Amino acid sequence: MARGLPSIASLARLCQKLNRLKPLEDSTMDTSLRRCLSTLDLTLLGVGGMVGSGLYVLTGTVAKDMAGPAVLLSFGVAAVASLLAALCYAEFGARVPRTGSAYLFTYVSMGELWAFLIGWNVLLEYIIGGAAVARAWSGYLDAMFSHRIRNFTEAHVGSWEMPLLAQYPDFLAAGIILLASAFVSCGARVSSWLNHTFSTISLLVILFIIILGFILAQPHNWSAEEGGFAPFGFSGVMAGTASCFYAFVGFDVIAASSEEAQNPRRSVPVAIAISLALAAGAYILVSTVLTLMVPWHSLDPDSALADAFYRRGYRWAGFIVAAGSICAMNTVLLSLLFSLPRIVYAMAVDGLFFQVFARVHPRTQVPVAGTLVFGLLTAFLALLLDLESLVQFLSIGTLLAYTFVATSIIVLRYQKSFPPNSPGPASPGPLTKQHSSFSDHLQLVGATQDSIPEPGELQPALRPYLGFLDGYSPGAVVTWALGVMLASVITLGCVLVFGNSALHLPHWGYILLLLATSFVLLLSLLVLGAHQQQYREDLFQIPMVPLVPALSILLNICLMLKLSYLTWVRFSIWLLMGEWEPGRYWVRRRARRTGRAGTCTSGSFPTSCPVQDSQCILATASGTARRTSGIHLGQTPQATWYSPGAAWRRRFRLCSPPARHQPRSLAIWSSWLVHACPVLPHLIGRP
Repeated sequence: MARGLPSIASLARLCQKLNRLKPLEDSTMDTSLRRCLSTLDLTLLGVGGMVGSGLYVLTGTVAKDMAGPAVLLSFGVAAVASLLAALCYAEFGARVPRTGSAYLFTYVSMGELWAFLIGWNVLLEYIIGGAAVARAWSGYLDAMFSHRIRNFTEAHVGSWEMPLLAQYPDFLAAGIILLASAFVSCGARVSSWLNHTFSTISLLVILFIIILGFILAQPHNWSAEEGGFAPFGFSGVMAGTASCFYAFVGFDVIAASSEEAQNPRRSVPVAIAISLALAAGAYILVSTVLTLMVPWHSLDPDSALADAFYRRGYRWAGFIVAAGSICAMNTVLLSLLFSLPRIVYAMAVDGLFFQVFARVHPRTQVPVAGTLVFGLLTAFLALLLDLESLVQFLSIGTLLAYTFVATSIIVLRYQKSFPPNSPGPASPGPLTKQHSSFSDHLQLVGATQDSIPEPGELQPALRPYLGFLDGYSPGAVVTWALGVMLASVITLGCVLVFGNSALHLPHWGYILLLLATSFVLLLSLLVLGAHQQQYREDLFQIPMVPLVPALSILLNICLMLKLSYLTWVRFSIWLLMGEWEPGRYWVRRRARRTGRAGTCTSGSFPTSCPVQDSQCILATASGTARRTSGIHLGQTPQATWYSPGAAWRRRFRLCSPPARHQPRSLAIWSSWLVHACPVLPHLIGRP
């Protein structure tokens, strides 16, 4: 092999490093953020994230162009579909009460590389989402004043016709983002108080719309003379469901705020369930009264609710609706700007993003740097860019995050768990020997708990019938079944979305392919269900795993496949950007963690602390040592990076093995990185 080129072993080691897991620990309540959010705070935060411009714009658009009065069915089906993803977030939010949402959930179950990609996409989702909401807020306010703001800007600043740029700079949208960012940087309590105010006004306006709407309702508008209840049929209801699904995007803000919740293990699941129920009820009832007040085919898609009251002679009610829409958009904007810096903070604390964003203000206890920097970036996008072409970009990032979270639920259910106070891989006791393989660890546990099957093993009641599956190593069958399930879900999604016309198959061939993929999916689910899962009575856990996560994955895949190819092209470009700039920083941090001979320069640690290859010693604020190792579906224990940055304030350095224990593949890996990317020689020192 040529000098400097990587060997197979070094490439395998590199893949192992990129798939390190962040271990779960029981003492997850320590944080540098302020735990001040109650269940009511989280609930209103979730309601504010879901009930926004979609209630005032999306209802009219779907009713007129897709479903007619059956739009209420579209919202109902979309709510049930969103519930599948919300349950996954609720379980993770209760089990891992840390900020980070989908990024963190992927990190603890699927690995560091996938977590970085999900975190990078979630950042894009929040940035573009905040800018889009701000422009919608500006446009709605401008419409209330007969477009005087727009006319003034075009007369004194000018307008332009350029690709990707807005027709005129929207200073109002940029200003509201900067103002909201300033309030968010003042602390979680200030943000919560503002969200309470706007959410209360928004809910009161929605209640007003429902009551007055039912008073003005005319059942004749659902009669056959006006087109009937479902003029577009079942296909119209399902097309409306695909659009209404995005109206419920926003419950993940609750999981992202779990590190600031007072009792996250109880508050997060309860808040997600209540907020989703309130949002679903609001959408269904408002769409019902809207189509009962005026015929569905005469709705104004841009301002359906206000126009409906105008046409019924209640002009004053139209102003109340407009004021409610402004408050609702404010809550969505606050929710997005509240969650965005916390995702950045979680990535920075773990060393996957620039460390300046890991700093927490000592008084307000919020990541001020991330709030201000990304607030400025969002304001810049809202000021200049035309966001209509980027709205679909939000969908693919959200759906991909939902897919990974649902997959992570399945992975985590079949991982080994340990009692809170028993020695395990996250905190071995002083008399625990070093185990060199996953099978050694299983033997140790089996010696103490012979009667209790471990997660990933075949259930004892099924061993007489499925004994051939019991001969494989623990976790192997689960890993293969999960891979087959994901492949069959993707294939089934392609068959359902593209259909017979795109595949150019005869009708019998299409039906045969549909039945075959469905059978393989069902078989993989049965194999997964035959193996033991880990159950925690002290935590919320979703029922019917792996069926519920699999249905969520299938729905997300189908919705992603319905997006245009330009959305996928833009998505690929964004991933490449993430691999280039922040990715370089990530590789540099990773090389620094694993490439230095072991000295420890933090807290009360000694000047040298040799450790085993399968362990890491971390310096915490109290100056104690913690040993961690990650186990993932039958893999050998590997060195796992865990950064409890919320619990420490001092600078630290990871202890690595002494120089005599340095693996040769590390030098090959560093040399390969230098050859692969010419800009890295000054970033990564050769060992």
